[in-house]
Amino acid sequence: MPVDPSTATLLIDGEWRAGASAFEVVDPATLEVVARAADAGPQEALAALDAACAAAPSWRETTAEDRATRLRAAASRVRARADELAALMTGENGKPLHEARGEIMGSARMLDWAAEEGRRADGRVTARAAGGPGLVLRSPVGPALAITPWNFPASMLVRKVALALAAGCPVIVKPAEQTPMIGTELVRLIAEAGELPPGVLQSITTTRPAEVVGALLADPRLRKVSFTGSTDVGLSLIRATEGHLRRTSLELGGHSPAIVFDDADLPAAAAAAAAAKFANAGQSCIAVNRLFVQRGVYEAFLPLLLERVAALRPGHGADEGTTLGPLIDFAGLDKVERHVADAVKRGATVAAGGRRWTPPPGEGARPGLTGAFYEPTVLTGADDSMLISSEETFGPVLPVYLFDDDDEAIERANATEYGLAAYVFGSGLARVWRAVDRLEFGIVAVNDAAPVRPELPFGGMKNSGQEREGGSEGIDAYLETKSVSMKL
Repeated sequence: MPVDPSTATLLIDGEWRAGASAFEVVDPATLEVVARAADAGPQEALAALDAACAAAPSWRETTAEDRATRLRAAASRVRARADELAALMTGENGKPLHEARGEIMGSARMLDWAAEEGRRADGRVTARAAGGPGLVLRSPVGPALAITPWNFPASMLVRKVALALAAGCPVIVKPAEQTPMIGTELVRLIAEAGELPPGVLQSITTTRPAEVVGALLADPRLRKVSFTGSTDVGLSLIRATEGHLRRTSLELGGHSPAIVFDDADLPAAAAAAAAAKFANAGQSCIAVNRLFVQRGVYEAFLPLLLERVAALRPGHGADEGTTLGPLIDFAGLDKVERHVADAVKRGATVAAGGRRWTPPPGEGARPGLTGAFYEPTVLTGADDSMLISSEETFGPVLPVYLFDDDDEAIERANATEYGLAAYVFGSGLARVWRAVDRLEFGIVAVNDAAPVRPELPFGGMKNSGQEREGGSEGIDAYLETKSVSMKL
C-alpha cells in the first residue's frame, strides 16, 4: 500500500516519515476529520531511541549558551506563528481561540525561561575540608521520553521539551492521539528554528501508546520519562521500571479545592473561581473541582458566581464569542453526566446548567455542532458523600459546599488522595498564610485564577505526581548530580 506523505508526522533521526498506517484526527465540536497522522509502532519508537542515543554525546557537549540561542530562536518563531498555531490547536482540541492563543504565547515564554535556566544549571564548590576541595557537578540524565496530554497539547509539550533540551538531553515526544497535529507542528518548529542536530528532538504519533511506550520502557538506554496524564497511567509507568530504575516525572490527576473566606473580595473571587473552573471546559488538572464558601457570605456570593456562569457562551472554539468549547469525547461527557446525576440523587440542586448543550435554533450558530457539549453547570447543596466530591470530573461542573470555620475548610480541602492545586480567596494576611501553609497541594493560588507561570515550579503532592516542571526546580528533573571529593 502506498504511504500518504501528508501523514508524515514521525520525526526520527532528523527525517520526517509516514508510517505504514495512519489514523484520523477529528474536530471534537463537529466530529469532522481534520487531519490524518502516522500510526507508529514499537519499531519506529526504538529507531528514535537509537537516534537519541547517538545524538546524546554531542548534544551533551553543546554549550549552554548555544542551547539557549536555539531555544530563543524557537520562542521567536512560536510568537510569529501564534495565530496559526492557535487555530490548529482549536481544530483538534476544541478550546476557544483566545485560550489556545494564550497557551501558545505561554509556550513561547517557557522556551525563553528554559533557555536561561540551562545557563544557570551549574554545580558548586563545597567548603574546604581537611583532605581538599569538593565539587558538586550536574550533567544531563540522558535520552528522555516526553508523554504529553490532549488538554494542554502545546504548553505541556513545550515545558518538557524546552527543559530537556536546555539540560542537554535528547528527547522523544509522544503527543496524545487526540491532538497529534499541534504537537507535530511545534516539534517541527522547534527543530527547524533551533537548527537541532538529527536525533536531538524526535516525535512519535500513535494510537498504540501502550505498545510504543512499553518498548521504550523496556530499554535501559532510556534514562528519563516525563508524563502528564491520569494517575492510573502514571502509576503504571512507575511499575514499568522493573529491572532498572530511571528518573520519572509525573504530573497526574487533581481534585482542586477553592476556599472563599468571609473577608474575600466576593466579585473578584466569583470571577476567578469561574475562570479557574470553566477554562478549557473544565478539562484541566488544576481546574476548581470543589468550591468551599463560608456560610456567612454564601447568599451574597452565589448570585455573583451564577452571573459569571450565565455569561459563558458554548460553541465552536473558532467562532467569535465562544468561551466554552466541547469536551474532548463522549466518554468524558458520560462521566460528567454520571457525576451530576449522582449529586442530584444525593441531594444537590442544579443552580445552573445540568444538561447536554445543543445550539439554540435561530441564533446563527454554526451548524453541525454534534460534539460532546455540556452546559456550564453549578451544583449547590453539595456534600462530601457525592462522587463529584472524591473523583475528578474533568468537565464544566462546579459543586458548591458550605463551611463554618477555617479549620473545617482546610481539613475538607485536604481530604483527597490528590494534591496538585488549591485556591484561596481572602484578605486577612494571617488566615491566608495559615491556609497556604496547611494546604497539602503543590500549587496554591491566592486570589488568583491562573497560577501557572514559567518562573513557578509546577507539580503536585500525594497521588498528583512527583518532581516539578518550570521554575528553577524544573531543570533538575533532567540533570544528574555527581559528587567529587578531591585530595590534593
